[in-house]
Amino acid sequence: MKKLFKSKAGVIDQLVPVVTSLVVIGVVLVVGFLIFAEVGANSKVLADNNASAGINETRDAMSEIPGWLPIIIITIIGALLIGLVSLFRGRR
Repeated sequence: MKKLFKSKAGVIDQLVPVVTSLVVIGVVLVVGFLIFAEVGANSKVLADNNASAGINETRDAMSEIPGWLPIIIITIIGALLIGLVSLFRGRR
């Protein structure tokens, strides 16, 4: 663990891929919701009850994912803070 946190710059460098991946996840979710909104608004899909039910179930399942993002971010920040505290304790 101490090898991961050799310096403050190393900790900040580890944060960049995490932030990038969270941004990518956010963009993918937004695009997914837009696609499902367009497909759900299609007249052929609206005419078919099974297709409408499938779209609604998938949309409802995807709507739970953004609720987990703040928990993931807080966990990552907590891990980084614990790493920094252990880094500063090791210097004594």
